[in-house]
Amino acid sequence: MSVPLELLAGLDFGAFDVAACSRLGAGPRLRAENQDNLLLIDRAGHAAWLEDQVWVRRRLPGWPRGHARLAVLDGMGGHGHGREAAEAVAAGLLTMPPCAGVDELAQQLDALHAALQQHFGAARFDDAPRPGTTLTMLELPAHGAPLLYHVGDSRLYQITRARVAPLTVDHVPATALAMGGQLQEASWWQQVHGEHRPQVAQAFILGNAFADPMHLSDPLFALTPQHLPPWLRHLPDRRVLALDAGASYLLATDGLWSCSDPYGWVAQWPQLLGGRADAATMLRALLTAYDAHPAAFFYPDNVSAILLRTPDGEARDETALPLA
Repeated sequence: MSVPLELLAGLDFGAFDVAACSRLGAGPRLRAENQDNLLLIDRAGHAAWLEDQVWVRRRLPGWPRGHARLAVLDGMGGHGHGREAAEAVAAGLLTMPPCAGVDELAQQLDALHAALQQHFGAARFDDAPRPGTTLTMLELPAHGAPLLYHVGDSRLYQITRARVAPLTVDHVPATALAMGGQLQEASWWQQVHGEHRPQVAQAFILGNAFADPMHLSDPLFALTPQHLPPWLRHLPDRRVLALDAGASYLLATDGLWSCSDPYGWVAQWPQLLGGRADAATMLRALLTAYDAHPAAFFYPDNVSAILLRTPDGEARDETALPLA
Protein backbone atom coordinates (compact mmCIF):
# COMPACT_ATOMS: atom_id res chain seq x y z
CA MET A 1 0.00 0.00 0.00
CA SER A 2 1.49 3.32 -1.05
CA VAL A 3 -0.04 6.52 0.28
CA PRO A 4 0.02 9.43 -2.17
CA LEU A 5 2.03 12.50 -1.29
CA GLU A 6 -0.99 14.68 -2.06
CA LEU A 7 -2.38 13.82 1.39
CA LEU A 8 -0.80 17.06 2.64
CA ALA A 9 -2.89 19.32 0.40
CA GLY A 10 -4.31 22.11 2.52
CA LEU A 11 -1.98 21.71 5.52
CA ASP A 12 -0.26 24.93 6.53
CA PHE A 13 3.31 24.81 7.84
CA GLY A 14 4.06 28.44 7.12
CA ALA A 15 7.54 28.98 5.72
CA PHE A 16 8.27 25.25 5.90
CA ASP A 17 7.46 23.07 2.89
CA VAL A 18 6.38 19.61 4.12
CA ALA A 19 5.57 16.30 2.41
CA ALA A 20 4.90 12.83 3.85
CA CYS A 21 4.36 9.22 2.82
CA SER A 22 3.87 5.80 4.47
CA ARG A 23 3.91 2.45 2.70
CA LEU A 24 4.42 -1.29 3.14
CA GLY A 25 7.84 -1.27 1.48
CA ALA A 26 9.22 -2.26 -1.92
CA GLY A 27 9.63 -5.37 -4.04
CA PRO A 28 7.81 -8.72 -3.85
CA ARG A 29 8.57 -9.41 -0.15
CA LEU A 30 6.20 -6.94 1.47
CA ARG A 31 5.20 -7.02 5.13
CA ALA A 32 1.71 -8.26 5.99
CA GLU A 33 0.75 -4.85 7.40
CA ASN A 34 2.10 -1.36 7.82
CA GLN A 35 3.08 -1.01 11.48
CA ASP A 36 4.50 2.48 10.94
CA ASN A 37 2.64 5.68 11.66
CA LEU A 38 3.00 9.38 10.94
CA LEU A 39 1.55 12.39 12.69
CA LEU A 40 1.35 15.87 11.23
CA ILE A 41 -0.32 18.84 12.95
CA ASP A 42 -0.14 22.11 11.05
CA ARG A 43 -0.16 25.71 12.28
CA ALA A 44 -3.95 25.87 12.20
CA GLY A 45 -4.48 22.62 14.14
CA HIS A 46 -5.28 20.43 11.14
CA ALA A 47 -3.94 16.93 11.84
CA ALA A 48 -3.24 13.83 9.73
CA TRP A 49 -2.26 10.37 10.99
CA LEU A 50 -2.85 6.65 10.32
CA GLU A 51 -5.55 4.46 11.84
CA ASP A 52 -5.66 0.82 10.71
CA GLN A 53 -3.24 1.78 7.90
CA VAL A 54 -5.61 4.45 6.54
CA TRP A 55 -5.08 8.20 6.68
CA VAL A 56 -7.37 10.14 9.01
CA ARG A 57 -7.65 13.92 9.11
CA ARG A 58 -9.19 16.13 11.76
CA ARG A 59 -9.00 19.67 13.08
CA LEU A 60 -7.93 19.90 16.73
CA PRO A 61 -10.06 22.39 18.68
CA GLY A 62 -8.11 24.92 20.72
CA TRP A 63 -4.79 24.29 18.99
CA PRO A 64 -2.74 27.52 19.22
CA ARG A 65 -2.20 29.30 15.95
CA GLY A 66 1.29 28.91 14.50
CA HIS A 67 2.36 25.81 16.49
CA ALA A 68 3.11 22.60 14.53
CA ARG A 69 4.16 19.02 15.27
CA LEU A 70 5.71 16.28 13.09
CA ALA A 71 6.43 12.68 14.13
CA VAL A 72 7.34 9.30 12.64
CA LEU A 73 6.73 6.03 14.49
CA ASP A 74 7.80 2.44 13.78
CA GLY A 75 5.75 -0.08 15.78
CA MET A 76 7.39 -3.32 16.86
CA GLY A 77 6.89 -6.51 18.83
CA GLY A 78 4.07 -7.75 20.97
CA HIS A 79 2.88 -10.57 18.67
CA GLY A 80 1.72 -8.17 15.98
CA HIS A 81 0.65 -5.33 18.26
CA GLY A 82 3.34 -2.99 17.00
CA ARG A 83 0.83 -1.18 14.81
CA GLU A 84 -1.46 -0.72 17.80
CA ALA A 85 1.42 0.67 19.84
CA ALA A 86 2.30 3.22 17.15
CA GLU A 87 -1.37 4.16 16.78
CA ALA A 88 -1.69 4.64 20.54
CA VAL A 89 1.28 6.99 20.65
CA ALA A 90 -0.06 8.94 17.66
CA ALA A 91 -3.38 9.25 19.47
CA GLY A 92 -1.55 10.48 22.57
CA LEU A 93 0.32 13.09 20.54
CA LEU A 94 -3.02 14.39 19.26
CA THR A 95 -4.12 15.20 22.80
CA MET A 96 -0.75 16.28 24.20
CA PRO A 97 -0.63 20.06 24.66
CA PRO A 98 1.81 22.12 22.57
CA CYS A 99 5.21 22.45 24.23
CA ALA A 100 7.52 25.48 24.15
CA GLY A 101 10.63 23.94 25.73
CA VAL A 102 12.61 20.70 25.81
CA ASP A 103 11.94 19.99 29.50
CA GLU A 104 8.20 20.46 29.04
CA LEU A 105 8.21 18.22 25.97
CA ALA A 106 10.16 15.49 27.78
CA GLN A 107 7.82 15.61 30.79
CA GLN A 108 4.74 15.28 28.62
CA LEU A 109 6.18 12.36 26.65
CA ASP A 110 7.50 10.57 29.73
CA ALA A 111 3.98 10.76 31.18
CA LEU A 112 2.49 9.41 27.94
CA HIS A 113 5.06 6.61 27.90
CA ALA A 114 4.17 5.57 31.46
CA ALA A 115 0.42 5.72 30.77
CA LEU A 116 0.74 3.58 27.65
CA GLN A 117 2.94 1.05 29.44
CA GLN A 118 0.07 0.54 31.85
CA HIS A 119 -2.40 0.34 28.98
CA PHE A 120 -0.30 -2.28 27.18
CA GLY A 121 0.44 -4.24 30.36
CA ALA A 122 0.96 -7.99 30.40
CA ALA A 123 -2.62 -8.61 31.48
CA ARG A 124 -3.90 -7.32 28.18
CA PHE A 125 -1.90 -9.68 25.96
CA ASP A 126 -1.45 -12.61 28.37
CA ASP A 127 2.01 -14.04 27.63
CA ALA A 128 2.78 -11.65 24.77
CA PRO A 129 5.72 -9.28 25.29
CA ARG A 130 4.91 -5.62 25.71
CA PRO A 131 4.94 -3.90 22.31
CA GLY A 132 6.89 -0.77 21.53
CA THR A 133 7.42 1.90 18.92
CA THR A 134 10.08 4.33 17.87
CA LEU A 135 9.27 8.03 18.10
CA THR A 136 11.22 10.71 16.29
CA MET A 137 9.47 14.07 16.35
CA LEU A 138 9.87 17.78 15.80
CA GLU A 139 7.91 20.25 17.87
CA LEU A 140 7.67 23.56 15.99
CA PRO A 141 6.60 26.38 18.33
CA ALA A 142 5.12 29.50 16.79
CA HIS A 143 7.68 31.65 18.58
CA GLY A 144 10.83 29.76 19.34
CA ALA A 145 13.33 27.24 18.04
CA PRO A 146 12.30 23.72 16.91
CA LEU A 147 12.52 20.96 19.52
CA LEU A 148 13.73 17.43 18.82
CA TYR A 149 12.61 14.33 20.76
CA HIS A 150 13.91 10.90 19.75
CA VAL A 151 13.46 7.30 20.97
CA GLY A 152 14.43 4.18 19.02
CA ASP A 153 16.13 3.74 15.66
CA SER A 154 14.08 5.93 13.36
CA ARG A 155 16.14 8.97 12.40
CA LEU A 156 16.25 12.64 11.55
CA TYR A 157 18.62 13.54 8.71
CA GLN A 158 19.75 16.90 7.40
CA ILE A 159 20.22 16.90 3.63
CA THR A 160 21.86 19.66 1.62
CA ARG A 161 23.22 19.68 -1.93
CA ALA A 162 26.66 18.86 -0.53
CA ARG A 163 26.03 16.24 2.14
CA VAL A 164 23.71 14.17 4.30
CA ALA A 165 24.12 14.13 8.08
CA PRO A 166 22.23 12.16 10.77
CA LEU A 167 20.97 14.40 13.55
CA THR A 168 19.91 11.55 15.87
CA VAL A 169 21.72 8.66 17.55
CA ASP A 170 20.13 5.22 17.14
CA HIS A 171 19.03 3.62 20.41
CA VAL A 172 20.62 0.26 19.62
CA PRO A 173 22.99 -2.19 21.32
CA ALA A 174 26.01 -0.68 19.54
CA THR A 175 25.24 2.68 21.14
CA ALA A 176 25.02 1.04 24.56
CA LEU A 177 28.46 -0.48 23.97
CA ALA A 178 29.86 2.87 22.85
CA MET A 179 28.43 4.56 25.94
CA GLY A 180 30.22 1.97 28.07
CA GLY A 181 33.55 2.50 26.28
CA GLN A 182 33.42 -0.95 24.65
CA LEU A 183 33.01 0.25 21.05
CA GLN A 184 35.09 2.92 19.35
CA GLU A 185 33.97 5.54 16.85
CA ALA A 186 34.80 3.79 13.57
CA SER A 187 33.21 0.53 14.68
CA TRP A 188 30.10 2.34 15.91
CA TRP A 189 29.59 4.14 12.60
CA GLN A 190 30.10 0.90 10.67
CA GLN A 191 27.68 -1.12 12.80
CA VAL A 192 24.96 1.54 13.03
CA HIS A 193 25.15 3.25 9.63
CA GLY A 194 26.98 0.74 7.46
CA GLU A 195 25.14 -2.49 8.29
CA HIS A 196 21.61 -3.82 8.73
CA ARG A 197 21.09 -4.69 12.42
CA PRO A 198 17.37 -4.53 13.31
CA GLN A 199 17.71 -4.45 17.10
CA VAL A 200 16.83 -1.68 19.54
CA ALA A 201 17.99 -0.94 23.09
CA GLN A 202 15.09 1.42 23.80
CA ALA A 203 11.60 2.07 22.46
CA PHE A 204 8.56 4.05 23.50
CA ILE A 205 6.19 1.92 25.64
CA LEU A 206 8.66 -1.01 25.58
CA GLY A 207 11.27 0.55 27.91
CA ASN A 208 15.06 0.69 27.90
CA ALA A 209 18.10 -1.60 28.18
CA PHE A 210 20.55 1.30 28.57
CA ALA A 211 20.30 1.57 32.36
CA ASP A 212 20.88 -2.19 32.76
CA PRO A 213 21.75 -4.22 29.62
CA MET A 214 20.61 -7.40 31.39
CA HIS A 215 17.16 -6.06 32.24
CA LEU A 216 14.43 -4.16 30.40
CA SER A 217 13.65 -1.16 32.60
CA ASP A 218 10.30 0.62 32.38
CA PRO A 219 11.35 4.31 32.14
CA LEU A 220 12.87 5.92 29.09
CA PHE A 221 16.60 6.69 29.30
CA ALA A 222 17.62 10.11 27.96
CA LEU A 223 20.86 10.07 25.97
CA THR A 224 22.39 13.29 27.29
CA PRO A 225 25.88 14.59 26.43
CA GLN A 226 27.06 13.14 29.76
CA HIS A 227 26.02 9.65 28.67
CA LEU A 228 27.21 9.76 25.05
CA PRO A 229 30.79 9.16 23.84
CA PRO A 230 32.73 12.27 22.72
CA TRP A 231 31.98 11.86 19.02
CA LEU A 232 28.21 11.82 19.66
CA ARG A 233 27.84 14.34 22.50
CA HIS A 234 26.53 17.03 20.16
CA LEU A 235 23.54 14.82 19.32
CA PRO A 236 21.51 14.32 22.53
CA ASP A 237 18.06 12.94 21.84
CA ARG A 238 16.14 15.78 23.54
CA ARG A 239 17.37 19.17 22.42
CA VAL A 240 16.71 22.50 20.75
CA LEU A 241 17.47 22.15 17.05
CA ALA A 242 18.92 24.80 14.74
CA LEU A 243 17.57 24.43 11.19
CA ASP A 244 19.76 25.66 8.35
CA ALA A 245 18.17 27.88 5.72
CA GLY A 246 17.75 26.11 2.38
CA ALA A 247 18.30 22.63 3.88
CA SER A 248 15.97 19.65 3.95
CA TYR A 249 15.17 17.55 7.01
CA LEU A 250 14.00 13.95 6.70
CA LEU A 251 12.25 12.15 9.56
CA ALA A 252 12.00 8.48 8.59
CA THR A 253 11.64 4.92 9.84
CA ASP A 254 14.49 2.49 9.30
CA GLY A 255 12.87 0.73 6.36
CA LEU A 256 14.18 3.55 4.20
CA TRP A 257 17.83 2.48 4.75
CA SER A 258 17.45 -1.22 5.74
CA CYS A 259 19.41 -2.57 2.81
CA SER A 260 22.60 -4.33 1.77
CA ASP A 261 24.54 -1.06 1.35
CA PRO A 262 23.20 1.65 3.70
CA TYR A 263 26.23 3.92 3.27
CA GLY A 264 26.05 3.86 -0.51
CA TRP A 265 22.28 4.37 -0.66
CA VAL A 266 22.12 7.23 1.84
CA ALA A 267 25.09 8.95 0.16
CA GLN A 268 22.96 9.30 -2.99
CA TRP A 269 20.31 11.44 -1.27
CA PRO A 270 21.89 14.89 -1.83
CA GLN A 271 22.06 14.25 -5.57
CA LEU A 272 18.56 12.74 -5.70
CA LEU A 273 16.99 15.67 -3.85
CA GLY A 274 19.15 18.50 -5.15
CA GLY A 275 17.49 20.99 -7.46
CA ARG A 276 13.95 19.73 -6.85
CA ALA A 277 11.21 22.33 -6.78
CA ASP A 278 9.38 21.38 -3.58
CA ALA A 279 9.22 18.88 -0.74
CA ALA A 280 6.67 16.61 -2.44
CA THR A 281 8.80 16.40 -5.59
CA MET A 282 11.89 15.69 -3.51
CA LEU A 283 10.24 12.93 -1.51
CA ARG A 284 8.74 11.41 -4.64
CA ALA A 285 12.18 11.36 -6.28
CA LEU A 286 13.66 9.63 -3.22
CA LEU A 287 10.95 6.94 -3.18
CA THR A 288 11.19 6.45 -6.96
CA ALA A 289 14.90 5.72 -6.55
CA TYR A 290 14.05 3.39 -3.65
CA ASP A 291 11.62 1.48 -5.88
CA ALA A 292 14.16 1.27 -8.71
CA HIS A 293 16.61 -0.89 -6.75
CA PRO A 294 16.61 -4.67 -7.26
CA ALA A 295 14.19 -6.51 -4.99
CA ALA A 296 17.01 -8.14 -3.02
CA PHE A 297 18.66 -4.79 -2.18
CA PHE A 298 16.14 -3.68 0.45
CA TYR A 299 15.08 -5.91 3.33
CA PRO A 300 11.29 -6.20 3.74
CA ASP A 301 10.13 -3.42 6.03
CA ASN A 302 7.65 -0.57 6.16
CA VAL A 303 8.81 2.84 4.99
CA SER A 304 7.49 6.12 6.36
CA ALA A 305 8.96 9.58 5.92
CA ILE A 306 8.27 13.26 6.47
CA LEU A 307 10.40 15.69 4.52
CA LEU A 308 10.64 19.30 5.71
CA ARG A 309 12.33 21.91 3.57
CA THR A 310 13.37 25.25 5.05
CA PRO A 311 13.19 28.51 3.08
CA ASP A 312 16.35 29.90 1.50
CA GLY A 313 18.24 32.60 3.36
CA GLU A 314 21.25 33.07 5.58
CA ALA A 315 22.25 29.68 6.96
CA ARG A 316 22.98 29.07 10.64
CA ASP A 317 25.71 26.81 11.99
CA GLU A 318 24.83 23.13 12.36
CA THR A 319 26.92 20.82 14.51
CA ALA A 320 25.92 17.54 12.86
CA LEU A 321 28.65 15.16 11.83
CA PRO A 322 28.61 14.45 8.06
CA LEU A 323 27.81 10.88 7.13
CA ALA A 324 30.97 9.53 5.53
